[in-house]
Amino acid sequence: MADHQEATITLPSVPASVAAARRHVMETLRAWGLPADADAMEMLRLIVSELATNAVQHTFGRSPTFTVDLRLEETERLCLGVTDSHPGRPRRLPAAVQQDNGRGLVIIRTLTAESGGRMRVVPAPGGGKTVRVELPWLPVPTG
Repeated sequence: MADHQEATITLPSVPASVAAARRHVMETLRAWGLPADADAMEMLRLIVSELATNAVQHTFGRSPTFTVDLRLEETERLCLGVTDSHPGRPRRLPAAVQQDNGRGLVIIRTLTAESGGRMRVVPAPGGGKTVRVELPWLPVPTG
C-alpha cells in the first residue's frame, strides 16, 4: 500500500445527502478492502451522519455543497473530514431533554476520545471550516 489512500466526494447541501455521505464512506472502506468490527463501523456511520447533518443544517440555502473526505494512512489511522462554507466554529449548545438536537458534537467528541482518536475544527481553504475526526483503524484480521 502507498503511504495513504484518499477519497473525496462533494454533495449538495440537502438532507438526502446525509445518506449519500454514509454510503460513500462505507463503500470506500469496502473498496479499500478494510473490513472492521461491527462496533467500529457503526461508530463511523454515526460520526459521518452527525457531521454531514451539521453541514447540511448550517449551509442549507446558503451554500450549494459540502465535501466529505476520507484518508487512510499507513499508520492505520482513518481521517474523516466534512467541510462546509459556514464560517462559524461548531458550538456546543445546551440541549433540553425534549429537544431533538444539540448533542451531536458531544457524542462525536466522546466516541472519538474513547476510541483513542480526536476531533478538531480547522479553517477550510477558501473559507468555511472542516470538522476532522481522526481514529485508529485496525482492520479485522482475516484467516
